[in-house]
Amino acid sequence: MRQNRSASISSEAINQYFSKASLPSQQESLGLIVVEILKEGRNLNRKSLCSKLLHRLELSSCAEEERHYHQLIGLLLDREG
Repeated sequence: MRQNRSASISSEAINQYFSKASLPSQQESLGLIVVEILKEGRNLNRKSLCSKLLHRLELSSCAEEERHYHQLIGLLLDREG
């Protein structure tokens, strides 16, 4: 019984940890943006990526999202965020 209890506590802790990660990773965000650009039939280049990132930055709903997109823009422009 003791093992089952500790396993369920560990499972709950893991679930809580992942539920806190509301924003996608940088790779996921860039991947989604790349797919959007390609589906629109646009050329994939720094300008189109930057345009999409700026648009998402404008639509961000919290400071954490803003920071996420600022960091991605910094990576794109070869700056640290």
